Amino acid sequence: MMPPRLPFGLSSSLSALVPDLSPARLGFAAARLARAEAPLAGLSVPQPDLLDDLAGRHVALIGNARALAQGRHGAAIDAADLVIRINRAPLPDPASHGTRTDWLALAVRLSDADRARLSPRRILWMSPKRKRLDWDSARSPGFYLHPLADIAQLQGRLAAPPTTGAMMIDLALRADLASLTLYGFDFFASLSLSGRRTVADVPHDFTAEAAWVQDLLRHDPRLSLVRP
Repeated sequence: MMPPRLPFGLSSSLSALVPDLSPARLGFAAARLARAEAPLAGLSVPQPDLLDDLAGRHVALIGNARALAQGRHGAAIDAADLVIRINRAPLPDPASHGTRTDWLALAVRLSDADRARLSPRRILWMSPKRKRLDWDSARSPGFYLHPLADIAQLQGRLAAPPTTGAMMIDLALRADLASLTLYGFDFFASLSLSGRRTVADVPHDFTAEAAWVQDLLRHDPRLSLVRP
């Protein structure tokens, strides 16, 4: 993929601020600062190619519900063809959470420690907040940037900003996959392992997301939900 061109004549100003940046990284920084979607999208694999990578596969999508730590689903998770985790993806115990992270769906910046701990083969940036996207993620092999239009469409359906998990469910079910099994999804009933926020601290409508997933479960036999 070609590095993004510098929009709006920002090259010289950025070079002056951070003179040791490469042209590619300068282009990325400028595009992110200017909210120039096209150059950032140019760093992403096309969505059809991503969906092709899911075709025929049994996929485990792992949410971060605290209740998952009380179960013993780790072996089943690791037995999936592809394991997708979300954001910082705490792994308190292999017996409950498994060990593999093939893809990581992000809406937060990933620390170096978490990147090394999870070692995902592919990173998917699902957040509309492009300014949070970091260079290491954007240049990683197979990087995927979820389109703003897709995010807006799901937000309209839920009447609230969708969670990373909801966006990932919506995306995965577009593929011709064999199955999608959800672990660690209780729609914030047990809160999240990745933080201390309560329902009042987040912008999502978990009641709407739970109803949406229940509707998908009724109509799409590929989808299953394992209760934490």
